[in-house]
Amino acid sequence: MKRAVFLDRDGTINEDVGHITDPDRFELIPGATDAIRRLKDAGYFLVLATNQAGVARGLMTEPQLLRVLGAFEDLLEREGVRLDGIRYCPHHPEEGIGSYKQDCDCRKPGPGQLLSAAEEHDIDLASSFMIGDHYSDVEAGIAAGCRSVMLLTGHGQQEIEKLDAAQKERTDYVARDLAEAADWIVVQG
Repeated sequence: MKRAVFLDRDGTINEDVGHITDPDRFELIPGATDAIRRLKDAGYFLVLATNQAGVARGLMTEPQLLRVLGAFEDLLEREGVRLDGIRYCPHHPEEGIGSYKQDCDCRKPGPGQLLSAAEEHDIDLASSFMIGDHYSDVEAGIAAGCRSVMLLTGHGQQEIEKLDAAQKERTDYVARDLAEAADWIVVQG
C-alpha cells in the first residue's frame, strides 16, 4: 500500500485569491513546489483534494473547473513537480444550484475525496497525511484516518485563532507553510 499526502489547493499550494476561473490567476506560494518535490522524493503519493464550490454557486461549469485544474497541473509540471491524483468537490450544501446543491461526504470536512483516492490507488490512510489551511482540511484527514497538518498560509492564521483547545489537540501539526509541513512529514517517515 502507498503512503500519501493529500494537499488542499488554495491557500496551501497557491495564493487564495477567491474562486479561480482563469488559470492566469494562479500564483504559487513561495517554496510550495520545492516542498511538493521533497514529499515526492520521500516516496509519498501526492493527491490534490480541493473543495470547489464555485461550480455549485454557478461561477463556473464543471468542464471549466476541469480546464482550470488541468492548467494548474501544467503549471506545477513547468515547476518540475507532478501530482499523482486530483479529487475535487463541486458541491455546496446551502448555496448550490440544481444537483450541485447537496450535503455530500466529498466536501471537506467529509472524508470522501480521501477515501475514494485511497480505494482507487491502494493508499494506506493510517500512514498518510492531509495538509490544508482550513480546519475542515484537518477534519477530513481525521475522518479518513490520516494525520493532519494545518498551515498558517491562506486562511490558516485566522482559522487557528478560532480553534478551541480540543481542536488544536486533534491537529497533529501546525506549520508556517507547506515547506515546513513537508519537512515535518519527511521526518515522521
